[in-house]
Amino acid sequence: METESLVIRQARIIDPSRDLDQVGDILIGNGEILATGSLGSDSIPDGTRVIDGTGLVVAPGFIDLHCHLREPGFEYKETIAAGSRAGAKGGFTTLCAMPNTDPPIDNAAVVEFIQQKARQDSKVRILPIGCVTKGRKGYELSEMEELASAGVACFSDDGDPVFDANLMKLALTYSSDLGLAISNHCQDKSLSCNGVMAEGPVATHLGLDGIPAAAEEAMIARDIALAESTGGRLHVAHLSTAGSVPLVREAKDRGLSVTAEVCPHHLTVTDQWVLGGKGASASVAGSLAYDTSTKVYPPLRSLNDVEALIKGLADGVIDCIATDHAPHDLTSKQVTYQDAAFGISVLETALGSLMQLVHESKLSMVALVDRLTLGPAKILGESYKELATLQPGTTADIVIFDPEHEWTVDTSQFESKGKNTPLDGTKLKGRVVATIVGGTIVYDGPGLQFQAEKGRA
Repeated sequence: METESLVIRQARIIDPSRDLDQVGDILIGNGEILATGSLGSDSIPDGTRVIDGTGLVVAPGFIDLHCHLREPGFEYKETIAAGSRAGAKGGFTTLCAMPNTDPPIDNAAVVEFIQQKARQDSKVRILPIGCVTKGRKGYELSEMEELASAGVACFSDDGDPVFDANLMKLALTYSSDLGLAISNHCQDKSLSCNGVMAEGPVATHLGLDGIPAAAEEAMIARDIALAESTGGRLHVAHLSTAGSVPLVREAKDRGLSVTAEVCPHHLTVTDQWVLGGKGASASVAGSLAYDTSTKVYPPLRSLNDVEALIKGLADGVIDCIATDHAPHDLTSKQVTYQDAAFGISVLETALGSLMQLVHESKLSMVALVDRLTLGPAKILGESYKELATLQPGTTADIVIFDPEHEWTVDTSQFESKGKNTPLDGTKLKGRVVATIVGGTIVYDGPGLQFQAEKGRA
């Protein structure tokens, strides 16, 4: 992709890496950020395209630590090409691809395949995540050093927990030497059993098997203990319960290398949505109604859990927001709730749903940007921090968004092959205007306005 000379004029610039929140300009050239601040006309080269940033927010491109691009093996659900377009539309410039593919990402050859496909087809940066165990089966560690040398960003068996405590201990031991985190899908399957949604009144009302909060919290507690004993780097994927937050808080207070993420749907949607009325009560939704697009793991939980997660995110106990984008084909969801696949397509609705927290004064705009940029970059490691800054001289990975733009989710307009979201038809406030990767505009959406080029009438 050819880069061009761009300047974004008079936008609200938010750069958590420099504690920067001010109105100003950003000059981009040769794929890099050349200057930020209040730029005079004489400092802008002729032929530069000028973007009107009035009323818009400019930030480092969002980094998603946790998404499912399905390729190789499940291209009928998603591909790297489609997932990257969805990511660009959602403001994400870097996507970390989970290894529950077929074959799984448990050897250097699959890593190389994904990297090659990304070079050919992707509009954004794709970072493969390597398996913790061979085949994600949980019985034998993968060749972690080989995967690290091949370029994986971290390790996970996501979709399946590392159930063997000794294997998890060994993986955490290696994580210290390799400098890459172990991201575990925390689920004690002996407790979750055949559960399909959160344990509670809604599950009882619908007659569905519930998943108790203890299924998540018990494994988080185990992994924290193992991280403490090994000194390893533990990253806890997709927190969903109120009880998980103090476990992470206490681990951090003890100085352990423990980080955590939370998904947009666990911050904005409750288990009440399972009833099929987008949060309406059972009497309104109908006694037999349910919406399979709400089926996700971890499950949507109660308002009490949602509020605790928001507070944990605002306090910084939860380090970052990750989408857990999990696209599915239509037939995987148009079945009974018990048979429906777990997962929600999130990349294109993430910002709009999260802006609800800002508009309701539950999270500051600066904190939101931080948890989507600097937070995940720190977890990935020092070499990735350049992707989460607007510092001059660094790669121009940038998102421009309008925090006031109201729009209605229409899954027929999704770039992702997965149309599975309970937000279809809902109104959101906050939308990406443009996404820039390496100095090139890879997505231009509603509200992007160009002025006359510098030096041209």
